[in-house]
Amino acid sequence: MALFDAIYLSDEMRGIFSAEATAQAWLDVEAALARAQAEIGMIPASAAAAITRAARTSDLDLAKLDADTRALGWPILPLVHQLSDRCGDDAGGYVHWGATTQDIMDTGLVLQLRAAWTVIDRDLGAIQEILIDLAQRHRSTLMAGRTHGQHALPLTFGFKAAVWLDEMTRHRHRMAESRSRVLTLQFGGAVGTLASLGDDGLAVRAALARELGLSEPVISWHVSRDALAEAYGLAAAAATTAEKIAQEIWLLMKTEIGELAEPAIPGRGGSSTMPQKRNPVTCELVATCAAAARRDAAASVESMRHDHERGMGPAHQEWYLTPTAIPRAGTALSLIKSVLADLIVDADRMRANLDITQGLLLAEAVMMELAQRTGRQKAHVLMKDVCHRAIAENRPLYDVMAETTAVTDVLTPDALGACLDPANYLGTADAMIDRAIAAARRPIPHKAHQNNMEA
Repeated sequence: MALFDAIYLSDEMRGIFSAEATAQAWLDVEAALARAQAEIGMIPASAAAAITRAARTSDLDLAKLDADTRALGWPILPLVHQLSDRCGDDAGGYVHWGATTQDIMDTGLVLQLRAAWTVIDRDLGAIQEILIDLAQRHRSTLMAGRTHGQHALPLTFGFKAAVWLDEMTRHRHRMAESRSRVLTLQFGGAVGTLASLGDDGLAVRAALARELGLSEPVISWHVSRDALAEAYGLAAAAATTAEKIAQEIWLLMKTEIGELAEPAIPGRGGSSTMPQKRNPVTCELVATCAAAARRDAAASVESMRHDHERGMGPAHQEWYLTPTAIPRAGTALSLIKSVLADLIVDADRMRANLDITQGLLLAEAVMMELAQRTGRQKAHVLMKDVCHRAIAENRPLYDVMAETTAVTDVLTPDALGACLDPANYLGTADAMIDRAIAAARRPIPHKAHQNNMEA
């Protein structure tokens, strides 16, 4: 429903995958094909120039294209008819020379993917910078680390942000490494052999790849959809990391916790009935978009099951996926970028929440200190008993330990106090934060394929 597109699709993604942009991508391929064929002398240069001039959606009757597509079940034939008519009799006869529908649609999709990859890479880079800043500013901001939804050990919010950072860094590297496979020309003719172009087929294909700034395929990939499945999968994986971050913010925004919050935007997240509410609606939108991207990624893997030299059904499923799979993933990343950029971090609440279990969070720290004298197993049994008593009596862990001879015979009051300081039990968190930041700032490999994105 178009009404919901306003919140589930970013303006950039909507623009890249709109009906007009899709038709223009097909026209761009048709025009580039004509220029490539003129380059090797297959068709007149004047015809290629006329086709290029006419290959604009502003010159198309989009309503007629829509109606004809509904009638025929395929969009390229009616597109070719309109383009040929606008080129006139001489040039019009050279439109779509030696190509097949899937050549145009697949390569048009690759052009759209290139534009989307550019936006996604930019947003991933921006998210990295935001997370680097959060990791650095909050490397000493103490908070409770939680496992299975419960307090486990102390860590810092900077460490949590660095974990997010490293995951985003890996996504960016994976997407960069995939460009040579994903951004690949499709041009093979009816069954992939380029028989319609005789001995000039490979020369035309090479010239067309140069015209469009795409990788040239080793062999036609009409029924080899693994690269598209890879693209959808990589985008969905990055979107799911965005969702994981959104879910963490959503959980830590709960009234009882109150450690993080979405940016405070007037009117955003309000309730239609409860004046006090400020709901984490942007995080919820991130989750919805990421879930849709995962479903589409799974469907794209199903579309790999093409039969013979052209399948029945998988291609149509890909057409259905095209305007949703990558756009939803890109939108999830765009939304989480906006949340992180102005994320509200309540460091005081984080510190206060460390104390709600009255020292139990540091039980492992005490155990490890005791273990140096008693051995790990004995220390574990002893501290388990101490913790159970502290919980049952609702008393601070320090008080119970101070009454336990097996503890006080080993540790002085000052040593116990040091064990219960969360700042003293962060391990190598600082060093790992630095490593995550350094990895994020390292140059991305496979830059040789950058031209594929920017052509």
